[in-house]
Amino acid sequence: MPKALPVVDISAPICCAPVSAAPLDDDTALEIALRLKALADPVRIKLLSILLTDEAGEGVCTCDLAAAVGLTEATTSHHLGQLRKAGMVTPDRRGMNVYYRARPDSWKRSAPHSRRRCDAVSETQPRQHGKGPSPGSLR
Repeated sequence: MPKALPVVDISAPICCAPVSAAPLDDDTALEIALRLKALADPVRIKLLSILLTDEAGEGVCTCDLAAAVGLTEATTSHHLGQLRKAGMVTPDRRGMNVYYRARPDSWKRSAPHSRRRCDAVSETQPRQHGKGPSPGSLR
């Protein structure tokens, strides 16, 4: 039996729309699309969140990540592979285990484009009280 997906309210306005602020060049559009595609799964977002908050900075073993998200190591490895292909994580094999680290630098390449467009749109469009996140919360 398939899992029931949660209902998400998408009627609230978005504070900023980076792709609609100005036309993107082909390379930037492809880069953003690949990252969004890699993040199009709640498990991958959770994995990336765990890796980004790794205080030791030595990476997190696939076995620990699997336990954290409640999936098998094989399924977790598949999700990590998708994040690796998008350049968001980097693996480090240590004996029989693979440890992953987030690559925050991968966001810096596309962040200036999206942040600049987000700032430009939020300055021109007033935020409606009580609708959507504040522009500062998305930085």
